[in-house]
Amino acid sequence: MQTLNYEFAAGRLSGRQAHVGVVGSGDLEVLMTPESTGIARVRVRTSVDGFDTVWRAVLERFFARHGVAGSFELNDFGATPGVVTLRLRQAIEESKT
Repeated sequence: MQTLNYEFAAGRLSGRQAHVGVVGSGDLEVLMTPESTGIARVRVRTSVDGFDTVWRAVLERFFARHGVAGSFELNDFGATPGVVTLRLRQAIEESKT
């Protein structure tokens, strides 16, 4: 089990809290709380150690494109980068409804 923390510059605000996904094999849960700080704070708790570089690259790419400010908690159980991106996009969409 490994915990990783990241911060990215973000300019957009989201609407409300969101919760998507589940902590299950090959999947992850995303808990998103909007913040007006101009920063996206991301805490990743993963069951797979040693992928710090991959996590950073996936999250940098996502937040460079979407730039949503807030607190993001990702509870991972072996999700692929594609699943991570999908769940983050779902959380942003869910926060708009």
